[in-house]
Amino acid sequence: MDAKSSYREAAVRGASPVGLVICLYEQAIADLRGALIALEKNDIEGRTRKINHALVVIGQLQGTLDLQRGGQVATSLDRFYNLIRSGLVEAQLKQSATILRRQISDLVLLYEAWVEVERATSAPLPETSRTTQVPPPSGPSAPPFADWNA
Repeated sequence: MDAKSSYREAAVRGASPVGLVICLYEQAIADLRGALIALEKNDIEGRTRKINHALVVIGQLQGTLDLQRGGQVATSLDRFYNLIRSGLVEAQLKQSATILRRQISDLVLLYEAWVEVERATSAPLPETSRTTQVPPPSGPSAPPFADWNA
């Protein structure tokens, strides 16, 4: 396993649900950038492989949406993912760098929004709103404990 894969695996293991979404966006964007490079090199197999993988990643993102409880946000994301998927199919058929760049740009915009959500939800509480710290259990039979106050 190379260093990049090891880093990504470690990041996924410790990620929050929003962090996992961010990882998927990063992967989709990287796949499409790879597809763009392959397109410019006239590497049909590489382009196809990268676009297909991006489609799988987008499918994973779309498959995790809870359309029943997610309200308008889930519905909008579902529509967005459908547009991205159809754009990628069109980019593949037309061998269009312009369409690929547009898809990358659209994904980057949402990626940045998810990064902001992660920052907002992981920001430490102000000192006045923290509750009393409870020490973790200790001893050999103690369950694993995450220090949420750290």
